[in-house]
Amino acid sequence: MVGKGKNMTKTMTEGGPAKLIFLFTLPLLGGNLFQQFYNMMDTLIVGQTLGVNALAAVGCTGSIMFLIIGFVQGMTAGLSIETARHFGANDLESVRRSFAANIVIGAVVTVILTAISVPLARPILVAMQTPAAILDDAYFYIVIIYAGVFAAMLFNVLSNVLRALGDSRTPLLFLILSSIVNVVLDLVFIIVFKMGVAGAAWATVIAQVVSGLLCVVYIGKKFPMLHVRRDDFRLTRGEIWQHAVIGLPMGFQASIIGIGVIILQIVLNAQGELAVAAYTAAQKIEQIVCSPLSSFGMTMATYAAQNYGAGKIARIRTGVHRCAAMSLGYTAVITCIAIFAGAPLVSLFVSDAPEVIAMAAEYLRLTSLFYWTLSLLFILRYTLQGLGQGIVPTIAGIMELVMRAVGCIALAAPFGFAGISVAYALAWPGSLTPLVISYVLTMRRLRRKEKILQAAAEK
Repeated sequence: MVGKGKNMTKTMTEGGPAKLIFLFTLPLLGGNLFQQFYNMMDTLIVGQTLGVNALAAVGCTGSIMFLIIGFVQGMTAGLSIETARHFGANDLESVRRSFAANIVIGAVVTVILTAISVPLARPILVAMQTPAAILDDAYFYIVIIYAGVFAAMLFNVLSNVLRALGDSRTPLLFLILSSIVNVVLDLVFIIVFKMGVAGAAWATVIAQVVSGLLCVVYIGKKFPMLHVRRDDFRLTRGEIWQHAVIGLPMGFQASIIGIGVIILQIVLNAQGELAVAAYTAAQKIEQIVCSPLSSFGMTMATYAAQNYGAGKIARIRTGVHRCAAMSLGYTAVITCIAIFAGAPLVSLFVSDAPEVIAMAAEYLRLTSLFYWTLSLLFILRYTLQGLGQGIVPTIAGIMELVMRAVGCIALAAPFGFAGISVAYALAWPGSLTPLVISYVLTMRRLRRKEKILQAAAEK
């Protein structure tokens, strides 16, 4: 523990890897679940109060929302990897300057993303062949989310830096508070003020602002090592590049995956409103049950980065093995849940629509057979990113895009909604393949380097 009594920083370079990974993952999981929770509440309240068309309108924006918000989440996670490395090496001055670099890059990217996404929101929905019955509601929802991208950037920059320093609990607490705000505002805006789907979007943005401001206050009071000064913002090109070369590829990787989902959404839109509603409901359940898989992966980014900064290569390999064992054990459980309890879970989101429930349950049965590949995909992707590799994870993202696009186009005509469901999941093994190859080669290279350094130290 660093600075005990003053903040919640924690090193992952000492102690049992399995215990450290598990305990660090729990708050991340809680955070992911609460993010899914307030997204789920949008869907639940919209579906139960405004009807199936409104549910489909919110659902069909998921892919293009991820195109932007996914970029923000991926980029900020990448930027914080450099912070975690400096923290692992106990270079606190570089930690502070790294935080300044995160702020600068985040601010610039926010302006660019907002300027691009807001005016293109409606043309994108039209190009995606969004059904006319839900087009206007879909636009009102997504344009508000896009206009509020600054809120998502604020929270993600700050929460990822906190996690880089080993504090995964505080972002969870702030997400819990913001989730409560989101649910209350959902009910007020939709039910009381009759704002429709736009009310759900405003509730989400305001909740993100709340969580971001809570992070600002907390860092100001508890993290003196992150109290940046004017000189810290006088960054060199090299410092900006060190962060951008990891952060931007991680952001683009998320967007590349998002493009694949957009292509799938276009094919799905051609199937009609019922198919869109079924996919929306099933996705909400899948995102919740698969949250631990992404949480294990996010843990490995911090774990690998800190240990790489400390020069403990063998410890990284041990951590990957321990994390994979825990994640795959959980995967076996959720696969059974998705197969045998899909329909009852879907009925939480959709009432009086048996066809939608049946289609969504079919989606869960088919995609759950590939969850084990998704588990390994998250672990290896984030581990490589924690080691500073941005190219191979990006290639893996391209593979996921290609597999998903080709699959849904090829399988939609002969198999309909079932074919689209299988195509969505087939992208995971396609993306996993280059990650496995790169991980094996990277660990061999780092082991050789470690042996050379040990031999030199013994002389």
